[in-house]
Amino acid sequence: MSLKRIVLSLLTGLVALVVASSLYESFSQPQVTGQLQLYQSDLLLQASEWDELQKDEFNQLGDALLGAKPLESVEKQYASVRKEAAAGVKRAQRQLAAQDAARVPQPEKFETAISQQQTLIDEIDLKLGIIATQQKEINKARQRWQPLTDGNETTADVATVLLDLWAKTPVISPVAEEIITGQLSGWFQYRVLEQLYTVDERTVDLTDLQAQEQTEAQSKLVKLAAVGAMPVLACILGVGLLIFFGVQWFTRREESLLGAPVSPWEVPWDGEIIWQVLIVGFFFVGQLLIPLILSLSGLSFASTTSRGRALYSMIFYLLMSASGIAVLVGSIWTYRPLPKDWFQLRLFDRWPLWGIGGYLVALPLMIAISALNQQIWHGQGGNNPLLQTVLQESDGIALLLFFVTAAVAAPLFEEILFRGFLLPSLTRYMPVWGAIVLSSFIFASAHLSLSEVIPLTLLGAILAWVYTRSRNLLAPMLIHSLWNSATLVGLFLLGG
Repeated sequence: MSLKRIVLSLLTGLVALVVASSLYESFSQPQVTGQLQLYQSDLLLQASEWDELQKDEFNQLGDALLGAKPLESVEKQYASVRKEAAAGVKRAQRQLAAQDAARVPQPEKFETAISQQQTLIDEIDLKLGIIATQQKEINKARQRWQPLTDGNETTADVATVLLDLWAKTPVISPVAEEIITGQLSGWFQYRVLEQLYTVDERTVDLTDLQAQEQTEAQSKLVKLAAVGAMPVLACILGVGLLIFFGVQWFTRREESLLGAPVSPWEVPWDGEIIWQVLIVGFFFVGQLLIPLILSLSGLSFASTTSRGRALYSMIFYLLMSASGIAVLVGSIWTYRPLPKDWFQLRLFDRWPLWGIGGYLVALPLMIAISALNQQIWHGQGGNNPLLQTVLQESDGIALLLFFVTAAVAAPLFEEILFRGFLLPSLTRYMPVWGAIVLSSFIFASAHLSLSEVIPLTLLGAILAWVYTRSRNLLAPMLIHSLWNSATLVGLFLLGG
């Protein structure tokens, strides 16, 4: 065996260990999906307070966007996420107990995951109690809050204020308003402040609060329409395209877009080059070497400022992209000139139609597979940490940096590597459909999150299929960019 293969084998073993470890650790991590649903539920509650929805001309709009009983549907959503979080805590505790019994060092991530999940459970209990007060179930609310007074200081303070305000003889703490405005937000803050001002007979403050809530409710209704209505419209168009493709395949078979045979690429290099680009260019340099260099340089994702986190994310991704492309170019340099159809970027072509059509088709399929995926993982399995960061971000410069990273840099690099290089290279050893499946699975696994493997494999397959048909990398790049852009805009609207 040559020295090169020995080095590649050692690096492959190291990369496999790191990837397997990351996927295993992600098993105990909560998904951001549940919290996204809660953010949308909070929007729904705030929008439901708009008085104009009670008028005849807005009744149908309210029913379409909010449902007939928004408070009950939000309560069920919170209860569902709480159940998943509690199950996640039990799983992580069992894993810790098993490792402790085996005297295996316990990763801090497990303890962090348990702490995060327990904090989420406490926050949900606070809010479920507030919902109960609006349903005139005061005893039920107090049962939710009472155990929280023995929890962490922040939660205990809020729970104590709530218990005092909804006591048979209400008590108002001097710091009650400060705690409420500091620890609660949105609809929940309005409901508690409403109770405070009512009990304290602050009529002017109560009137101002109600006027402020009406303005906020109208704004949230617009956001809710954008978050809910636009994807629904896109899904309808996507389902229409799927039906069209299905009918075309049934009637025309091999002359249809789905049934037409796809020729493989002419691949001048062997599997060792594929191995080298993936292991060295993407996994080793991108996932191990660059994070180590950035860590030694003093740069950190845990920067105290939001712009610092966004800048670090962009620097990391640009370095990973540059190094990955450099390894790719160096690996195939001696095979120039490349055969036809390799790394095609034809600007004057039908790639916008392929890109927009592919995105519309992907949307209903991804929603369906994500619903199935949620049933498999029950809120666990981890997510890209940037999702939570963007969800809670309000700084415009930081959001712009995140957007450029996710909607521009990521589609360019990942499509060149996974669709431009890996997919065609694999057709030397397997049929095109096999190359689509394998390259998509590798693409999904590279995101190092168990819960994302199934959805991202499907998305990768759609990107790959579009590329095999269009033979233009701009098409999957556009789909990838549209997907990431829509995700970021949705997060911004939900968290804003």
